[in-house]
Amino acid sequence: MPDSSRPLRKLGFLTIGLFDPADPAAGHESTLQVIEMGERLGFDSAWLRHRHLQFGISSPIAIMAAASQRTSRIHLGTAVTPVGWENPLRLAEDLATVDLLSGGRINPGLSVGEPINYDTVKHELYPDTAEQEDFSYSRVERLARLIDGEPVREFSGKHGVVEEFSNRVEPHSAGLRDRLWYGAASLKSADWAGANGFNLLTSSVVFAEAGQEPSFAHIQQAQIRAFREAAAASGARRSARVSQGLVVIPTDSATAQQREKYQRYVDERTPRTLAPQGPRGMLFAPDLIGTSEQIAEQLHAHAGFQEVDEVAFALPFSFDQEDYVQILTDIATTLGPALGWTPEP
Repeated sequence: MPDSSRPLRKLGFLTIGLFDPADPAAGHESTLQVIEMGERLGFDSAWLRHRHLQFGISSPIAIMAAASQRTSRIHLGTAVTPVGWENPLRLAEDLATVDLLSGGRINPGLSVGEPINYDTVKHELYPDTAEQEDFSYSRVERLARLIDGEPVREFSGKHGVVEEFSNRVEPHSAGLRDRLWYGAASLKSADWAGANGFNLLTSSVVFAEAGQEPSFAHIQQAQIRAFREAAAASGARRSARVSQGLVVIPTDSATAQQREKYQRYVDERTPRTLAPQGPRGMLFAPDLIGTSEQIAEQLHAHAGFQEVDEVAFALPFSFDQEDYVQILTDIATTLGPALGWTPEP
């Protein structure tokens, strides 16, 4: 198992891609510029949150397609795409297309469940089938099968003079199935992801199980271990990957004004981390703020971090572009090396 003495192997970051509704193009361009900067700084991956009917990225696949043509090395992922909003067959086509355009750099992160605020949107999203839609694990299983190239019909071959048809989703991108991730926050989902051949995305949210001590780090550790045990037992994957996505805010090169702003942000969010939230006992991880040395020390003591050798640190919401430049630069040049990470040559 990875532990605090094992160097960090992969360094990534996650952005929500906020935009001003009065000028959405500028916000999307800023996101692309952040990804380009991430590649220049040596990051291994850039991940996009998926937001519907909000002022964040609603089409990360389109953003990844654009980013793939402005970068050459950095991997591009979603964390996560809620598959309840998607038609799995159409999503499989789009993901495979962008994966081919990127040279095999796409890492789709997925989740299941009823779309958020479903009652307010189901009449437009699924006007004829709203009550029949299946939002269970089977929806993402179907997506994985389609990406893997399993036949969807018997009909194929040449028909007529020029039309030729396939019995599987086209284009097919070999290797994409192995880069599917599942965003799990419960023991059940972590176990399911491991048993069904997905990589595991963990973040700053977990759900406590009955009888578990309400300690975020130890609950996350238990989920990661359950995932690995399920993956090993299934035999489906020889090397199931796990990535952790906490919010970290290094202040090494921050100005006094930035440090004050960052601390206010953390202080406003800290109360929700002090006790389980809601009927399911949702636990939020505290944001980590301070010098890279201080953050590295906290991470090495974090039971969840001790289980991983890949991270996708989440950028704080609603900061300015210059703040993201400072934070990403400090992560790549100071925090990453403090965790044993070195960029690929």
